[in-house]
Amino acid sequence: MPAFICIHGHFYQPPRENPWLERVETQPSAEPYHDWNQRITRECYAPNAAARLLDESGRIRQIVSNYARMSFNFGPTLLSWFAAERPEMIEALRSADLLSRQRFSGHGSALAQAYNHMILPLAAPRDRETQIIWGLEAFHHYFGRPAEGMWLPETAVDTPTLEALAAAGVRFTLLAPHQAGRVRPLAGGDWQDVSGARIDTRRAYQALLPSGRPLALFFYDGPASRAIAFEGLLDDGGAFARRLIELAGPEDGRPRLAHVATDGESYGHHHAHGDMALAYCLDQLDSAAVQPQAPQLTNYGEFLARFPPQDEVEIIENSSWSCAHGIERWRADCGCNSGGKPDWRQRWRGPLRAALDGLRDALAPRFEARAQTLFRDPWRARDAYIEIVLDRSSRNVREFFARHAPPHAVLDDAAISQGLQLLELQRQAMLMYTSCGWFFDDISGIETVQVLAYAARAVELAARLFPGSWRELLLHPLESAAGNVALYPDGRQVYEKLVDPMRIPFSSLAVWYGVTILLNHALTPTGHACYRLRGRHARLWRAGDTRLALGEVEVRSRITWESARFHYGLLHRGAHNFSGGVRPAAAAPPDASEIEQAFNSGNLAAASNQLQTWSEWSDNALHLLFREAQREVLERVLAQELDHTDRVYRQLYEHHVPLLLFLHASHNPVPPGLRLAAEFSLYGALRQELHAHPLAPASLTALLQEIERAGINVDFPRLAPLLSRRLSEAAAAARQHAQDRDRLRELRETAEFVRRFPVHVDTWQAENDLFALLQSAWPAAAARQGDAAARDWQAEAAAAADLLRLHLPEA
Repeated sequence: MPAFICIHGHFYQPPRENPWLERVETQPSAEPYHDWNQRITRECYAPNAAARLLDESGRIRQIVSNYARMSFNFGPTLLSWFAAERPEMIEALRSADLLSRQRFSGHGSALAQAYNHMILPLAAPRDRETQIIWGLEAFHHYFGRPAEGMWLPETAVDTPTLEALAAAGVRFTLLAPHQAGRVRPLAGGDWQDVSGARIDTRRAYQALLPSGRPLALFFYDGPASRAIAFEGLLDDGGAFARRLIELAGPEDGRPRLAHVATDGESYGHHHAHGDMALAYCLDQLDSAAVQPQAPQLTNYGEFLARFPPQDEVEIIENSSWSCAHGIERWRADCGCNSGGKPDWRQRWRGPLRAALDGLRDALAPRFEARAQTLFRDPWRARDAYIEIVLDRSSRNVREFFARHAPPHAVLDDAAISQGLQLLELQRQAMLMYTSCGWFFDDISGIETVQVLAYAARAVELAARLFPGSWRELLLHPLESAAGNVALYPDGRQVYEKLVDPMRIPFSSLAVWYGVTILLNHALTPTGHACYRLRGRHARLWRAGDTRLALGEVEVRSRITWESARFHYGLLHRGAHNFSGGVRPAAAAPPDASEIEQAFNSGNLAAASNQLQTWSEWSDNALHLLFREAQREVLERVLAQELDHTDRVYRQLYEHHVPLLLFLHASHNPVPPGLRLAAEFSLYGALRQELHAHPLAPASLTALLQEIERAGINVDFPRLAPLLSRRLSEAAAAARQHAQDRDRLRELRETAEFVRRFPVHVDTWQAENDLFALLQSAWPAAAARQGDAAARDWQAEAAAAADLLRLHLPEA
């Protein structure tokens, strides 16, 4: 009987969006990237969509999608982030799934996942059902087909969870080998104890369910999976392939499936170049598959269709793949943690879950009672709310309410807004159970702060909808959630110090609107994150570097359709000196004539006094901004200020260049002040040249030589991402204008400068574009050997390929 191999990757990040913005804020721990989603996408998710296969000389001979030849799942919340921030990833995954369907008898390799990685055995029954429904709907939205299989968060399982999967039409799921209890033939026979990971993982099994519904279970090979994740098997793609071939084992009269499952982040994030090891492994398996009796690559859907289960299995209830104590890691101080702080305890886990359970259970009846006035069936409406989460267009929202409203319901904007608030409250009350909130070591960690932020957003919505002390209902039990960090001794302190600052009142968006007008010289923004901003009566005055902005703005949430109007009055005295504020708008805007007169006469003190009647005053209006907006404004302010600083340092440096060169050449110490001026000046000059259009590699090279002659250390690593972006732009332009030799020359010259640059520069995207260009255009150019233009094009292309370590295609 044939043998098969399947590699599964569970690709997942917890939802990281600020619940008030629906956008991921800057995460300093992810530097040099904006946030961890960006960083892991570059290190893992994108490289596996374009993995490198090298030739004998280390040049890239092929770029392939690992996803097309493996089994994989992506969390729905990560897919939604891709859709907003990296849409090319959605296209890459969907294309890979389509290729896998063509390869594996119509069965796609992509699996669904329960929506926000909630531990389903610990979930309320309604939440468990909704999580599965939302995961399946999100999968269909992004992949354009129904899902055959679904990944369970942390493979946490009990019989009700399996029943819910089967009821939803899921055909199979994956579990760890130690989650199997006993097996017996479907045709009848005695039970065999396979606990302790003794199950034969090379078969598909039928889950033993009280309902009798069909659901297949696959149990991945534990030792091989651990070797991939923790024991260095990804150091050698060939050894990886051989391990899987050995795993299939000898012929035993039944079809055999050698399969492994790990976090997908093993392939590039946890292990550098793990994507390339996986690509090489898959390539070796494909090459070996042409031999008689060699294992063939497959996926779970294809294997299950060809070889249905012959045995049934009884699971070990309340078990998971990442906790030796079952599912205690998500509700108790069981001893499981990251290992980085062995003296820390996780006594906070139980009180955290109890606090959230108390909030959820108090919200449910209030939601149901209020929602009955807007929906025929409130809980079915919640199940269907994923349709709005995936498409928040006004038309889709109105059609949703028309489908779910009771007869004769009045569906004006106010009613729809209330319905959206109710449904959004329920979404936040599920997001607050994301598993990562309990996985790590302390309640002050970013993952736990994130789930508390979702709880805070639910509390805020509840306070608007229902009377009650919702905040204290949550905070009081959090006082017993003891942490390990002195600054954050318990859950209440974490909430008040780390979660409360994440809140974004509408007034803060109104301040941002006014500040942006001042910075943009009257160009009015129309939105920010999940808010629409609409201004009226805007007026802007300028006197030198000082500006005054007055007006009115309506802030409207695209999520809940709530809105509020504000008057803003802001004075900008240059740099970060913004004063003024906002206040709820009256029926008509206040009279601005006295403010205008004071400002135009240069009496800023009088103008400031008048502004205080217009808005809620602050001497530093930046304090009124939410954190991400404050960062954005300060980046713009600093960019302007640093331009001036660069000019000052440049003048100082250029005045002393001969002296500096003499001191360096004669091995005499350079005074700290002069060295600092040189470092700032040369760094600024290099940065300015890297921003120039078109790029001038000759000028950049001259600057590098000047830096070397002066013996100055410049912050090259900070400039490397900018240079990487310019190289990518040059490669994209060459690909877009495939026959333009000048574009290729620009790419080649930029790549030459990258080679000279003192620190590593990421050339990954440029390699992708040049590789695609060579595959499409090189054969045709090679066929026109008598054409001088074709020969010149080939010469430039070959030179660029050599610099980027690409193997030239065959003619």
